[in-house]
Amino acid sequence: MTKEGEISLRQELQKLKSQDRNNVVKAIAEAREHGDLKENSEYHAAKEQQGLIESRIREIENKLADAQVIDATLIEPSGTVIFGTTVELKDLDERKLISYKIVGEDEADVKLGTISVNSPLSRSLVGKSEGDLVKLETPGGTKEYEILSIKHI
Repeated sequence: MTKEGEISLRQELQKLKSQDRNNVVKAIAEAREHGDLKENSEYHAAKEQQGLIESRIREIENKLADAQVIDATLIEPSGTVIFGTTVELKDLDERKLISYKIVGEDEADVKLGTISVNSPLSRSLVGKSEGDLVKLETPGGTKEYEILSIKHI
């Protein structure tokens, strides 16, 4: 995972533990005050929310424990695409410029310009250099890209 991904997960974990967990405990306490728990939908909803929060906390803690954090800014540029680099591409079919940062699966969001290292496009880019042409087979046909720049940002 990238350094940014680690920071984001740590912030989410902090929020879950300090705010969300406390809020759901209060909601459960309030729901208990309403009486019979068997037919108390507020209580059951709060308990379900508590389970989701605790599950997400465990998931994040496990990811952080197993993560290998890579900061591309600390890696000497080699001129090739690697995990954590930002790649500017020219879509040769549509004649438009696009830019993606190659990140871990949990960080990927095409709308934000990040793609998973396991995506077909990333796999076809890794190891390539500026000026290289990359062909990618998609359900809609073959796409061709030219690598314009590789940045360690």
